[in-house]
Amino acid sequence: MIHTLMQMFALIGLGLLWSWFNPGRMDSALIRKVLTDTVYFIFLPALVFNVLWQADLGLDSAKIAFSAAVGVLSALFLSWFICKRCRTHGPVTGAVLLAASFPNATYLGYPLLIHTLGDWAGPVAIQYDLFACTPILLTVGIMLAAHFGGKQAARHNPFIELLKVPPLIAAVIATSLNLLGVQPVEGITGLLAIMGSAVVPIMLFAIGLALKQGFSETRHLPTVIPVSIIQLILMPLIVLGTSILIGLDGNLRTAVVLEAAMPSMALGVVLCDRYGLNTGIYASAVTLTTLLSLITLPLWYGWL
Repeated sequence: MIHTLMQMFALIGLGLLWSWFNPGRMDSALIRKVLTDTVYFIFLPALVFNVLWQADLGLDSAKIAFSAAVGVLSALFLSWFICKRCRTHGPVTGAVLLAASFPNATYLGYPLLIHTLGDWAGPVAIQYDLFACTPILLTVGIMLAAHFGGKQAARHNPFIELLKVPPLIAAVIATSLNLLGVQPVEGITGLLAIMGSAVVPIMLFAIGLALKQGFSETRHLPTVIPVSIIQLILMPLIVLGTSILIGLDGNLRTAVVLEAAMPSMALGVVLCDRYGLNTGIYASAVTLTTLLSLITLPLWYGWL
């Protein structure tokens, strides 16, 4: 795992170096937006479609989604409880809730799982994210972000928002084809595989571009330490306990717990901007959890 993490962090480091030295003399935030939008609307749906069309779906898929949902909702409650006790104001609370509860399950989780556990683990990462994390983020997450940011969410119905998520649409169609027994077409899956291969390097580079803001927000480190504890330690523990209770075992349990142990999702900064949450705290949380995951992920893997 350490070898895989070093390769992934090398790509993240390239993005960070680019944002610092800016050899192209372009705004790093603009570059990141172009890259992430391209992945989100084109390459990630292709990856999701290809993986889920050929995946072995069944009862274990429901168990994966259930474990992920328990982990995310538990982390939301824990972070809300801490914020309430500390009496943080709304924009800070909203940023902490999102940062502590939603892991970087696909962009970091997918490559880590397939290179550490094998190709069979790729669908676990996709299902963990798109069957649980993303639906919760775009419903409960958006409502909480709007509430604590003081923004009206009426014009952005979260259930309508789910219908606008290209990877989720791809997941629904691919899952339907899979369950209906429609066999993958070699020519189509080959094209989807080529497109999907672009997701990992582009997004790791984009994560590196996003970390620069976190390094400039070091004053927020005391606030995001609890975020790191919840995201990297408590949530995986909760998911581990849940997976044991519902009968996930062996390598599948390992894959699910590693997904729960991923750092905060980088794209949450978009929600912070959109709903008036504290973007600085969120960026600091992403940076700290991403760096700490270089230590915590091998520890989780070794223990499991």
